[in-house]
Amino acid sequence: MKSKLNLDPNVINSAREAARGIAEDVQEFIDRHTTVSIERTVVRLLGIDGVDEIDKPLPNVVVDNIVEGGGLPLGAAYWIGNAMVQTGDDPQTIAEKVSRGELDLTRLPIASIDKVKEAIYPIAVKTVERIKKNREKREEYIKRLGEGRKPYLYVIVATGNIYEDVIQAQAAARQGADIIAVIRSTAQSLLDYVPYGPTTEGFGGTYATQENFRIMRKALDEVGEEVGRYIRLCNYCSGLCMPEIAAMGALERLDVMLNDALYGILFRDINMQRTLVDQYFSRIINGYAGIIINTGEDNYLTTADAVEEAHTVLASQFINEQFALKAGIPEEQMGLGHAFEMNPSLENGFLWELAQAQMAREIFPKAPLKYMPPTKFMTGNIFKGHIQDAMFNLVSIMTHQGIQLLGMLTEAIHTPHLHDRMLSIENARYIFNNARNLGDEIEFKEGGIIQTRAQEVLKKAEELLKEIRREGLFSTIEKGKFGGVKRSRTGGKGLEGVAAKAENYYNPFIQLMLGGDR
Repeated sequence: MKSKLNLDPNVINSAREAARGIAEDVQEFIDRHTTVSIERTVVRLLGIDGVDEIDKPLPNVVVDNIVEGGGLPLGAAYWIGNAMVQTGDDPQTIAEKVSRGELDLTRLPIASIDKVKEAIYPIAVKTVERIKKNREKREEYIKRLGEGRKPYLYVIVATGNIYEDVIQAQAAARQGADIIAVIRSTAQSLLDYVPYGPTTEGFGGTYATQENFRIMRKALDEVGEEVGRYIRLCNYCSGLCMPEIAAMGALERLDVMLNDALYGILFRDINMQRTLVDQYFSRIINGYAGIIINTGEDNYLTTADAVEEAHTVLASQFINEQFALKAGIPEEQMGLGHAFEMNPSLENGFLWELAQAQMAREIFPKAPLKYMPPTKFMTGNIFKGHIQDAMFNLVSIMTHQGIQLLGMLTEAIHTPHLHDRMLSIENARYIFNNARNLGDEIEFKEGGIIQTRAQEVLKKAEELLKEIRREGLFSTIEKGKFGGVKRSRTGGKGLEGVAAKAENYYNPFIQLMLGGDR
């Protein structure tokens, strides 16, 4: 891609190299550690599901039993495999016995690691094959029905009731939406377990559960047949259960997952060690499942100024890219995030927004960039808000964004009604159609406002990345370099759930998903 912004490829390469070094340093820590959420994910992928008599999820029951016996460093697959060898039971029966107090996994006689692997490996292969078939089924749907043109029109449903969400999601698809995001219930990211079954009483959103995923996937497949295009389903796997929810999404054929390496640390005060270890396994699963990840750089601009801190957005995109590559995610599945969040009273603000969006497109040419709408400066003036959203849509089509989360004209007043969403879809479709090739017809003035702004932001991002490379990512986060938020490496939620791996640690899914055919 020829740079319209006259970006220096040497500066881009330097920034990317610094980000690669940052990711490699952290990866050394990741490779030596596991977490309770990773091991609960392994338990789920081995087919264990359900709850005990007090509605505690069986994956939590099993892993808690392993933790109490000091066995987490060896991994859940090791202990379940050993129990299979010793008892002859399948994983689900073993979990149910543990829940009834009939079995203590870490007190059983120990079989050889070869026998453990022999017991576990066929089950792991079967699960991975199921995920592979889901990926193939998605591809078949798209080949037969087709899908919307990029930028995909992305809208949210957030009733708290999965059955009401279905009604709204199908209505949105009929109105023209390409991606339906089911917003999670407020603060679910801070729960260290995944609720079970269909739910109808969420707060500000609907709980992410495997049954809710199944219900919504079925509903979108039905409406997709009706409207004649594949409708993608999005949910959130950030938080304390990041890899578990990624696994649930892979098993139920979700298409898009909110999955940022730093979001939980900065905006939910989840321990940075826990989050960085968890994001790796969650991204391995998403990558293998063909799920597009969405990163959360737009969130920085809710706590920091979009003009002054634009370079931190770009720096984070570089870092997220490298972490994703480490986990086997191809560039085509990296929905790197950014946002149209500059103060609308800023003179020439539209030009600066255009520079930022074009810069992201040029630096990450294969990524289906996720572009977020104006929210910070939206007001009760719905007419002005609708114009702000229109300008946001215009930037998107000019710069070939991949995923367009539509702004709502009532953003600052109330949860949008169905007709508000219809107007937003109509706005985007009108602009996308009328300006489809506008960006292809435009070049930017040499040394002008747009070029100069993009070059300055890139240079500052490169300098920041080099600084982070010298100091280390943990130290950088402690100093509040992203979003103006400071976090301690030993503080936040979930640190107690991190453990150093033992020499015989076993997780067959990492090898199968990273080494299997993609």
